[in-house]
Amino acid sequence: MLKPSLDDLIKSSFRSILKNKGRTALTSLGIIIGVTSVILLTSIGNGLQIYINKQFESLGANTVFVTPGKIFNDQGRFSNSPSSRLVTTSFTKKDLNDLRRNLKNSTVSPNSQTIVDVSTSFANKKSVTTLGSNYLYGSSNNLIPIANSGRWFTKKEDDKNSNVVVLGYNLAIDLFPKTSALGKKIIAKGKTLKVIGVLDKKGGSLGGPALDDYLFVPIGLVFEFTGTENINAFNIKADKQQNIEAIKSEIKKILLKKYDSDAFSVFDSSQLLSSINSIIGTLTIALTGIAAISLVVGGIGIMNIMLVTITERTREIGLRKAIGAYPRAILIQFLIEAIILSSIGGAVGIILGSLGTWGIAQFFPAQITIGSISIAFGVSFAVGVIFGVAPAKKASMLSPIEALRYE
Repeated sequence: MLKPSLDDLIKSSFRSILKNKGRTALTSLGIIIGVTSVILLTSIGNGLQIYINKQFESLGANTVFVTPGKIFNDQGRFSNSPSSRLVTTSFTKKDLNDLRRNLKNSTVSPNSQTIVDVSTSFANKKSVTTLGSNYLYGSSNNLIPIANSGRWFTKKEDDKNSNVVVLGYNLAIDLFPKTSALGKKIIAKGKTLKVIGVLDKKGGSLGGPALDDYLFVPIGLVFEFTGTENINAFNIKADKQQNIEAIKSEIKKILLKKYDSDAFSVFDSSQLLSSINSIIGTLTIALTGIAAISLVVGGIGIMNIMLVTITERTREIGLRKAIGAYPRAILIQFLIEAIILSSIGGAVGIILGSLGTWGIAQFFPAQITIGSISIAFGVSFAVGVIFGVAPAKKASMLSPIEALRYE
């Protein structure tokens, strides 16, 4: 009996596949689309998590946020209650003073935002997101001016609502494209403000303007711009991470004297990061699962083509069996052909997915990993095995007499 080596079977499988290049390409298309989609989606999910983790690292683990509305439920997950979506509560200067007076071992920074039209002698009027806070906000949030590019505003400037401004990296370039912004003047709502600092580049943002595009002023100026003294949120920096829980409890105690429990949320950076990562992970898995459906469709396509191939090669199979080929050798050869088809699709999909990830990464956080590539190729290999077994088994069980009679 003939007992071909594995090397001979692989070479024979490749020769068979290369005889029908067009069919091979079309058969692998489903696998290509599936693997490309899986690579892209996992890369976006992974890149998004890395990006968000880096953003929170800059804040540190000892930051507590106080915001309007019920953001987290009692289980520590994002809340779906109507109050989390419809609340229009803003905090007040009294709340700020109460927090400052009662909180120990921490620094309290208010946050009030508005949109203001600004202009300079170097640039036309531009609508800019303006954030008002206090002298502690810059150091608490790692907003550091570029070397030799000024400073954050001082307590004295904060107390006096001085007409000073700190510019985000990109905004400084937009407003002063051909010169240094430091020491220059800008006009905002009729006020002339002096640029005392330009922040180092912070990178992009998701769902809103980046800090690089912000304008930062003492909070009293935002109150003047808006005609109100509403505060959007508080950032509270604990001196030690061990004091976080005690500070959160004290904040709730202070605010519950004035607000209903659904009117505000108190949470720390690790709690927020954990919830965001959980959501991103769940979405990535769900979307990847949907994309993986095309891998199943591709596997069915491979199985159908292999059945057609076996029908076309029935006489060849009969002849090989008649001269002593083992059924196992025939099974292995056709199984190898199915695996090669799916692996070609997997390899092309990985290349396209990697190129797509590189393109997306120019505009959006995306990062491919060795793990996602290995999983994608492993799944495409497994698809070839799973959907190639039935046709290969059928080929190995053909009767040589019946096969030789086949026209």
